[in-house]
Amino acid sequence: MRQLVCGIVAHVDAGKTTLAEALLYQTGTIRALGRVDHGDSHLDVDEMERRRGITIFSNQASLVTGDTCITLVDAPGHVDFSAEAERTLQALDCAVLVVNASDGVQGHTATMWRLLEERGIPTFIFVNKMDLADTDREALLAQLRERLSAGCLACDDLSTDEGLEAAAMTDESALDEYLDAGTLAADTLQRLVCERKVVPCIFGSALRLEGISELLDALVGLMGEREWPSAFGARVFKVTHGKRGERICWMKVTGGELRAKSMLEGTSGAHRWAEKVDQLHVVAGTKLEPAAVAVAGQLCAVTGLTQAVPGDALGVEPRGLAPRLVPVLSYRVELGGADVHAVLGALRTMADEEPSLGVAWNEQLQEVRLRLMGEIQLEVVRETLRERFGLDVGFGPGGILYQETIDQPVMGVGHFEPLRHYAEAHLLLEPLPRGTGVQFGSMCPEDALDRNWQRLILTNAMERDHLGVLVGAPLTDVRITLVAGRAHLKHTEGGDFRQATYRAIRQALMWARAAGACVLLEPWYRFSLEIPADRVGRALADLQRMAASFEVPVIRGQQAIIEGTAPVSEIGSYALDVAAYTRGEGSLQCELVGYEPCHDAERVIAEAAYDPEADLPNTPDSVFCSHGAGYTVKWHEVREHMHVADEGVQQTPWREADAAFFGA
Repeated sequence: MRQLVCGIVAHVDAGKTTLAEALLYQTGTIRALGRVDHGDSHLDVDEMERRRGITIFSNQASLVTGDTCITLVDAPGHVDFSAEAERTLQALDCAVLVVNASDGVQGHTATMWRLLEERGIPTFIFVNKMDLADTDREALLAQLRERLSAGCLACDDLSTDEGLEAAAMTDESALDEYLDAGTLAADTLQRLVCERKVVPCIFGSALRLEGISELLDALVGLMGEREWPSAFGARVFKVTHGKRGERICWMKVTGGELRAKSMLEGTSGAHRWAEKVDQLHVVAGTKLEPAAVAVAGQLCAVTGLTQAVPGDALGVEPRGLAPRLVPVLSYRVELGGADVHAVLGALRTMADEEPSLGVAWNEQLQEVRLRLMGEIQLEVVRETLRERFGLDVGFGPGGILYQETIDQPVMGVGHFEPLRHYAEAHLLLEPLPRGTGVQFGSMCPEDALDRNWQRLILTNAMERDHLGVLVGAPLTDVRITLVAGRAHLKHTEGGDFRQATYRAIRQALMWARAAGACVLLEPWYRFSLEIPADRVGRALADLQRMAASFEVPVIRGQQAIIEGTAPVSEIGSYALDVAAYTRGEGSLQCELVGYEPCHDAERVIAEAAYDPEADLPNTPDSVFCSHGAGYTVKWHEVREHMHVADEGVQQTPWREADAAFFGA
């Protein structure tokens, strides 16, 4: 039987879970329709989801239609849980993007569209709630073409000459076929959909089961048969814990087959692991059933893997894209009377399931901090701690999560030579485009430093987040390249290069700071502000005060629309202000667009009062040895003591550190 994994994604309240229920009911998988507002939907199984009436955790169910088994993945729609929704994209063959007919394309809808586009996932659009008054099909279709893709075509039009001609216009070879034959073959339409040149749009009402059969027919008829590699491959997209505390890894098999008791190998960050699968389950209807084997194209859940994390690629599956949706707020955990070790343990268990939480213990301040997307996620964390772990804690005010980078190349040297230890590393730090993250490579000759030591240095560099020297925020958008180093035949141990590597990166950043090359970054929103036309003056004054960059207001009847970008720190709770000064007639839609230079960096740096030289766990200084004793050399004097010359390395082309370089 053909396997198809289909994700259902949307802005909150678009009717995503209701659509999943309708699909299951239409195919006889469930006997009664559950409803989100009644708290009895089959896919929102968590008690918090039922109380709040929103999807917080992605869930799966399978249905059979014709010769196709479709596994539905219902992803969260609220922006606070968008990281969970993004992770589910790794498991999809196609997606249904649900649009509320009353609201049209919202900010988060556009965000999910871009994520689907980046990953090349074939997408269908289901315009829901068409049974409501004042819905205009043609106007909605025009908006979809304007905001998402010119290839958005009504699915029922694809059986007409006009619709086929519109589909043919999206591709040169399809147009030639249409001009020659006057029609398009079924496999041509499938190709156009799979290449995202055509985006079939279905209009209906999930609650009234309108458009459900058409959507099922479109999924089966317009998604072509996919050939999978014969060699084993899989991708982990979710981690949960069972009722007995067992760790469950959810994965999509993308090649060959997976059997229970199989030995799997993977890489999480810079760490390689090898573990045996214990039990294996596959999705059957709305439940999990034990299975001996999972074949390519199937979703499965396995126990026995303690080190795999979401995003890990196994077997022949290539490494995927880095997450784009990341938390922008940081909260301090107020323990009250709770035991800090119990709280840390509980939060780390939760972070195992939700990696974006970013649980951190600050030794100097003796406090626990969390990274979160927003207030709703904070409430969910608080409830989970209380209900699942019996811990009642509070949280301090949320603060912005800053990042740091550099805007010009800089060299760093780290030397670690206490008695009977030796390592020296020279690392070049270069700026990368926004949103790139941290990359690693080497251009050090192997006759100068053995490949094993080079691999160890880069592995050490990859195994942790490095902090900037302006406010101690994580370093990003930087390439770290090994250019030179030295080991001792007798005295060098693995941990020596870890120390040398950390100190080299830190010393490079100190030189960058001295040269004014360090840049503080903050998160920015793209916003769409819709207000009555007579309130434009107030809105523009507010946006200028918030250091926003915006377009000229567009007047549509009695309403004005202003679009632009603004710092997350300034927008804050501005949506409440908009509701107040427009008497409920205005709305503000925001979506995270990434990190850009901080609009008030001097103030943030001054208030942080961060002293990088006093941060001893991240020291930029080096350790040398003289007369049998180690001594510390300050970062700005290390070049006078270093043992390896690195002149001219910035003119040497680096070579990419590939899988072979890091392999055994």
